[in-house]
Amino acid sequence: MMNYQALLQMNTIFISILIESLPFILLGVLISGIIQMFVSEEMIAKIIPKNPVLSVLYAIGAGVLFLACECGIVPITRRLIAKGVPLSAAIAFMLSAPILNPIVLFSTYIAFGNSWSMVFYRGGIAFLVVIIIACILSFQFKTNQLKHDHIGHTHHHSHTFTDKVKGMFRHSIEEFFSVGKYLIIGALLAAAIQTFLKTSLLLEIGQGNLSGNVVMMALSYVMSLCSQADAFVASSFRSTFSTSSLVAFLVFGAMFDIKNTIMLLGTFKTKFVLCLMAYIFISVLGLTLLFIS
Repeated sequence: MMNYQALLQMNTIFISILIESLPFILLGVLISGIIQMFVSEEMIAKIIPKNPVLSVLYAIGAGVLFLACECGIVPITRRLIAKGVPLSAAIAFMLSAPILNPIVLFSTYIAFGNSWSMVFYRGGIAFLVVIIIACILSFQFKTNQLKHDHIGHTHHHSHTFTDKVKGMFRHSIEEFFSVGKYLIIGALLAAAIQTFLKTSLLLEIGQGNLSGNVVMMALSYVMSLCSQADAFVASSFRSTFSTSSLVAFLVFGAMFDIKNTIMLLGTFKTKFVLCLMAYIFISVLGLTLLFIS
């Protein structure tokens, strides 16, 4: 009976994660298809500044205006890199979009009782993390780090508008099935861990400043919440964890969780994904301990 209840709970969590993520995945693959068919490498070269610092700031600005979650942004990032966007700028866009867009910041404001301090903490720490990560990547990795570096180039002059629209939907469907399987695997893993991992054990461990931040980051990774809703979950821990730990939960979980880790591993080289995860973890942990009491 207990096993049946656990499986039922796991199934419920699995379905809820999929329902939460699918709209953003669909939006992401559709935009990916549009980029593939309507945005040429020449257009990208004209839009993105040559200066590496400006290109990163430009990418963060684009992320602020883009409403996406950490899953839906992956196929868009892959397409941008394949079109010639520098790796550091593309990753800056990927990390900033799910956390710095107005919807996420407004939900944080509402979830914490109309508190601007949590909005500034979350947005400020996230911005610093993105800058740090972009700087590290620009020095460490000189190639695009895509696992399958064969995403086709489109000769825009050889297609009519109708052909481009058809091609857009074709690429979107291919992209959906490509990233969709990783979403399902990630959601299944997240549901299983949430079902069988005792949260009470994490709460017992996370009583100190350092351990509290680490535990909340681990919890955000396991729960794999959509960034538009994670603030409401974080606010429920206000009586248990410090502000620093809550901000660590809000920043790290919006950048890395189980389901988007699986998707990233299917898109980028394994070493790059592991390095990216380690850099984000260290940056979030260090900055929250340093700047937030």
